[in-house]
Amino acid sequence: MEYCTLGATGLRVSRTAFGVLPIQRVEMAEADRILGRAFEAGINFYDTARAYSDSEEKLGQALGSVRDRIVIATKSGATTRQGVLKDLETSLRNLRCDAVDLLQLHNPAALPDPNDPQSSYAALLEAKQKGMVRHIGITNHSRQLAAEAVASGLYESLQFPLSMISDAEDLALIDLCRRHNVGVIAMKGLCGGILTNARAAFAFLRQYENVVPIWGIQHMHELEEFLGYEAKPPALDAELLAAIERDKRDLSGNFCRACGYCLPCPVDIPIPMAARMRYCLARMPSAQFLTQEWQEKMSRIERCTRCGACASRCPYGLDTPALLQEMLGCYRQFLAEHRAQD
Repeated sequence: MEYCTLGATGLRVSRTAFGVLPIQRVEMAEADRILGRAFEAGINFYDTARAYSDSEEKLGQALGSVRDRIVIATKSGATTRQGVLKDLETSLRNLRCDAVDLLQLHNPAALPDPNDPQSSYAALLEAKQKGMVRHIGITNHSRQLAAEAVASGLYESLQFPLSMISDAEDLALIDLCRRHNVGVIAMKGLCGGILTNARAAFAFLRQYENVVPIWGIQHMHELEEFLGYEAKPPALDAELLAAIERDKRDLSGNFCRACGYCLPCPVDIPIPMAARMRYCLARMPSAQFLTQEWQEKMSRIERCTRCGACASRCPYGLDTPALLQEMLGCYRQFLAEHRAQD
């Protein structure tokens, strides 16, 4: 296992890190098994959040006994001092520890005023002063806000979506962080599962020495795959570069990254999956999306009132209602062709 220093935090973290969000979808016993295996293999960096239902609790139960040997990052989406501190108290209780190594503001719509004593940033400073937090950071999906946060000198780490299909402007954040000694945590390395060439995704991000990807892991076979890449890192050769270029071409344009910030939907449309159904059908086993359950879920798009809530929250500026209508048409066409073949 390779380790690196996470920017100004000084934390030594495994270059293959564990994104704990998907663990909320498995039973406690299986979470214990997967997280235990990750620790045994040398993964020491685990990223979770107050918003990820019971992920903190599962992490606390599985690895609470080795707390002094791992690095835990969590997040609060609260926008006030009081809200962040309340979230932190809950996180510490769930994680079964007295302090977290990194507390991050979770995708704020605007950077908090560092001079406001009641701001979310004030809570970070207070928590750090009290020893409840060792280091402070921020996550975002907005390139502009991410760059402003890095340049401000107020944060020790930035978590941002970075992958092999990221454009040059997004990738420029990596060098900006290096120059400001801000740790880079890469989320969405597989774009929510749409990128299926994990080998290429791993090799692409591994070329940046100051980038620590947090791979979202739900199944043991996924963990073993990344451990295999860590044991023998794949070279970013001509074959993988060609595969990356193909994915860039295929996924250009209005592409939903499945970040989930569009939710909740007033009419219960499962937007993060529905808005990228074309890619799900082409890149994942399609049978799972042809069930009666998924047909009903996709039909909810017809109930869209175009209230605009989802579009207003989309960090990528997508016209979500229009995209959903497009995906519904693709889905019904695929469904009709599938039935004709039966």
